[in-house]
Amino acid sequence: MGAGIAVSEASGVLGVVRTWGRMVKFSHSVFALPFALTGAALAAARYGITWRQVAWIVVAMVSARNAAMGFNRLADHAFDAQNPRTAGRELPRGVLSRGSVWVFTGALAALFVFAAMRLNPLCGALSPLALLIVFFYSLTKRFTWASHLVLGVSLAIAPVGGWLAIAGRPAWIPAWLAVAVSFWVAGFDTIYACQDAAFDRRAGLFSIPARFGVPRALALARAFHVVAVGAMIAVGIAAGLHDVYWAGLVVVAVVLVFEHRLVRAEDLSKVGVAFLNANGLISILYFGVVLTALALGKLTP
Repeated sequence: MGAGIAVSEASGVLGVVRTWGRMVKFSHSVFALPFALTGAALAAARYGITWRQVAWIVVAMVSARNAAMGFNRLADHAFDAQNPRTAGRELPRGVLSRGSVWVFTGALAALFVFAAMRLNPLCGALSPLALLIVFFYSLTKRFTWASHLVLGVSLAIAPVGGWLAIAGRPAWIPAWLAVAVSFWVAGFDTIYACQDAAFDRRAGLFSIPARFGVPRALALARAFHVVAVGAMIAVGIAAGLHDVYWAGLVVVAVVLVFEHRLVRAEDLSKVGVAFLNANGLISILYFGVVLTALALGKLTP
């Protein structure tokens, strides 16, 4: 009897965790967090790093990202309920209440500010601005097709924040990395938005696919990713990274090409694979390549 109650309680807690995880798509944290750690690693090569700093960077990035997702779900609640692709999300189905999501979002936003303050005064001072940017993105589809670029800027805060957490000062290396992340994100978000082109037009929402059509949107996504790779080249030059970086960058470029080959204007059935699998691999792969390049750079005379 006691064991049955314990299992029931455990499954109840796990169920709640899964529900909130699905609401914010927690698995998508893999897009921003590796780039935050990449920015931190590049700074650490010059300024050193502690495990305490790493821990607070992780707390800051995860809390900011999921606070932004909570706000996004609140802002898009009505549209999500009308869109067949998103009508099954937790808020439209009534699984979660708006009040509980507001509390969730506010608590994570406060945690982000606290974590940023624990890193250094500059990060603490900039944390409200960072929140303003990531929250602002959720409103942009109401008035500009460039919303994908705004999302890119929002995620580009991650590598800049990782660098500032360690270095405490700006530099060209994180700036180039921010450009890379901005256009990488804008590219894959444009691909993802192709699924909703028809709905966005009906609902009066703005996006690149809705404004220019799916074929042109996919062409723009390819152009965005070319710019992203160009900025990654600039990172390698500015940071003076080991030759292994360039080999790894070729692999990243190949994965991007594979992503674009998965999706065609007449067949969007593999957008989900391209969005999560390919881009999750890119963020982790890039972080690993940078770490390897930094390690080998220390060993090479």
